[in-house]
Amino acid sequence: MATAAKKPAAKPAAAAKTPAAARKPNAAFMKPMTISPTLAAVIGAAPIPRTEVTKKVWEYIKKHKLQDEANKRNINADDKLKAVFGGKAQVSMFEMTKLISGHLS
Repeated sequence: MATAAKKPAAKPAAAAKTPAAARKPNAAFMKPMTISPTLAAVIGAAPIPRTEVTKKVWEYIKKHKLQDEANKRNINADDKLKAVFGGKAQVSMFEMTKLISGHLS
């Protein structure tokens, strides 16, 4: 009794998939936030979205070379940032976002 060669099962065409809808930014992240006077001394007083606040703080950190050389995750605060960070001389980048959120409303 001879067995016939099996044919592989037909696969549906991959091109038939519809592309996923383009991601829309979350409206809550794009809402302009009011900035405290302490934080305004670092990034300016104009109301801007939370995402832009973080970008501007990072620009300030890099411009003034405040990132710790040994451990890049830590930020060494100057006088302006010390006020924002609640008097701490050094914070981690994860702690930084938590501390900054206290200055937004």
